[in-house]
Amino acid sequence: MTAMISVRRATPADGPAYVRLVRALAEFEKLPPPDEAAAGRLVADAFSEPPRYELWIAELDGAVVAYAVTFATYSTFRGKPTLFLEDLFVHPDARRRGVARAVLARLREEAGARGCGRFEWFVLDWNEDAQALYRGVGARPLTEWQLWRVDLP
Repeated sequence: MTAMISVRRATPADGPAYVRLVRALAEFEKLPPPDEAAAGRLVADAFSEPPRYELWIAELDGAVVAYAVTFATYSTFRGKPTLFLEDLFVHPDARRRGVARAVLARLREEAGARGCGRFEWFVLDWNEDAQALYRGVGARPLTEWQLWRVDLP
């Protein structure tokens, strides 16, 4: 039997599942998980008016198993918006079942529908599985650009 995968914009009812997945991502990346205050901000910001970011949920046979966070940026050289993917996380129990590919396909479709000139994201240099997945969907690394950051309190 083929698994049923659906990808959709999240609703406030998805908040608890989303926070569980963010905490699972922190565990996977060996980072501290969001505390209760940060978890509350994550959910509030996803559903504020206007939302600070877009939250997407993937379900496998009706169970929430993945999330993606996106927001719009803008390319002055292309004169078009860019859909930026901040996070894509599939719970380890649901991996290798087509969920990440379904999320990427849905977001690529969304970027096209919005008239975006780009669909972009970062990947950790040690995450070879993710890099293989991204190459498999036609993405390529941009080695000429470096991410720079100023951390604020």
